[in-house]
Amino acid sequence: MGTNLRNQIIVITGASSGIGAATAVACARAGMDAVLQGRDAERLARTAADVQAAGRAAEVVAGDVTHPGLNHRLLDTAQQRFGRFDVVFANAGYGFKKPTHELSDAELRHIFEVNFFAAHDLLAEAARRLIAARRPGHLLMCSSALSSFTMRNFAAYSASKAAQHHFCRAMRMELRPYRIEVASVHPITTETQFFPRAAAYSGVDASRAASHMPRWFVQRPESVARAIVRCLRRPRPEVWTSTATRTLAGLMTVFPRLMDVVGRM
Repeated sequence: MGTNLRNQIIVITGASSGIGAATAVACARAGMDAVLQGRDAERLARTAADVQAAGRAAEVVAGDVTHPGLNHRLLDTAQQRFGRFDVVFANAGYGFKKPTHELSDAELRHIFEVNFFAAHDLLAEAARRLIAARRPGHLLMCSSALSSFTMRNFAAYSASKAAQHHFCRAMRMELRPYRIEVASVHPITTETQFFPRAAAYSGVDASRAASHMPRWFVQRPESVARAIVRCLRRPRPEVWTSTATRTLAGLMTVFPRLMDVVGRM
């Protein structure tokens, strides 16, 4: 059976659309209440309404994860509204396409601020609170399949996701004595607003944002959400949503030249 998720509380960043919104709904259907963060208050309200339609409670905190104090406010909201939190999913993130030699220092620092530093800040604070309360918990970061290999023009995104991956593995070992599970989530290309937003940021045609991806490398956010719920029920170190991609990532680690071949596809 695994862990009973009914009446557990999950905190999710980047919950106004895509994987975050789908995870909120999937967790609600599994019996969980939610605290949701996003920058778009209107979209965030729709996600909260979907959670409530599934029969569970939802609180929203609109704002940018990089703003000082936002992560503390999220956890405070969970504790004030529900008395605690059980699961924290650091999902907020973005990407863009740009050659490494054209990256500005500001662009590189900002993507790390959003994708890595904000995620680490949230999970580290959650861990400290769980340890102080002597309560078990489950912490997750939404990394990427590109944490294990990269593609042309996606170095900044891949590097930020690789940092998430390594921190989750270390945190898992460090927090095991406190009964706190940690997992990194590694989706393949997902049908969300990620690529249109990346295209807009990069100044390219949004209609062709993910056209370079073969269909077998694209999935719906609901597929990722279901995999996350399975991980919450039966914890594991990493959540991969494509066996083929995970195998390819392993092969490229063993045979680095294979990445040159993939990079030309």
